Amino acid sequence: MTRLIVVRHGQTLWNLERKYQGHSDIALTDKGVSQAQAVATRLAEEPIQAVYASDLSRAFKTAECIAAKHNLTVTLVPELREIKFGDWEGLTYEQISERWPGLLGKLWTTPDELEIPAGETFYQLKERASAAIQQIVDAHPGQTVAVVAHGGTIGTILCAMLDIHLNHVWSIRQDNTAVNVIDYYDGRPTITLLNCVRHLKAESEF
Repeated sequence: MTRLIVVRHGQTLWNLERKYQGHSDIALTDKGVSQAQAVATRLAEEPIQAVYASDLSRAFKTAECIAAKHNLTVTLVPELREIKFGDWEGLTYEQISERWPGLLGKLWTTPDELEIPAGETFYQLKERASAAIQQIVDAHPGQTVAVVAHGGTIGTILCAMLDIHLNHVWSIRQDNTAVNVIDYYDGRPTITLLNCVRHLKAESEF
């Protein structure tokens, strides 16, 4: 069995300000660093043999905390980046709605039909991220691997694994430093754990 432990990055300032980040390289807040340290402590006893991350600093820094517990370095994978929000990056929901009336609604209802100005589609995100995940799985048969990425990226990966429509991507919640576990049996993925944040005791609803 190969096990993937897929983690969303810690909190950023733009998370707090509800700005769309995409490919913009926004650092973790102090709370985000604490969240990263908490998830690293949680995963310290897991037999992790490799750590991969998006090359954006919010994911990389979260991954570094996890890797340090296992004396590992982080392998950067640009294909694990968040969706490119193009002209929307750095803007809030209200600002986008004002400048592109009616377009932002598709993000939540029919993301598979959305064409983000100067950005990419969710289909493109799913294709590049899923291909990256498959390469990681193929490179580590029988091992446990940690992967740190982004909410939208993880959502599309899980949609691909479950063979469900991309319009359900936002039905898969991903909180900051959420832990997801995917086990591969004979190459077939089974989702064992989803959006678990019990390491953030004060924030966890479960």
